[in-house]
Amino acid sequence: MLCGANAYEQKYYFNKDFDKIPQSIKDELHIICVLFTQEVGGIFTIVFEEDGSISLETNAEEDDITYDEISSGLLINEIRRKRQELFESLQLYYKVFVKKEDVSELLSREDL
Repeated sequence: MLCGANAYEQKYYFNKDFDKIPQSIKDELHIICVLFTQEVGGIFTIVFEEDGSISLETNAEEDDITYDEISSGLLINEIRRKRQELFESLQLYYKVFVKKEDVSELLSREDL
């Protein structure tokens, strides 16, 4: 997991394994996570998959009647669309600094 927010505990978490990510990007991730949980509730996480892709995940406690599942799906789609460039940069970061892939090869491919 890269980061996440929990509406129940009103907490934000950033994985220190990725502490070398620039502060401005960390701040943006913080805002995305907290605003998501404020709007729809539940728990929201941004996760690096093994291949370097980014997953946006949300869930709620079983008895949470305030969690809006439809809005959560719509908001995830909106975040993906509006923050596409950010997520592509994070994918590149993961592939270069975590998986140690060749940056020149990655930049020459179109499927980051």
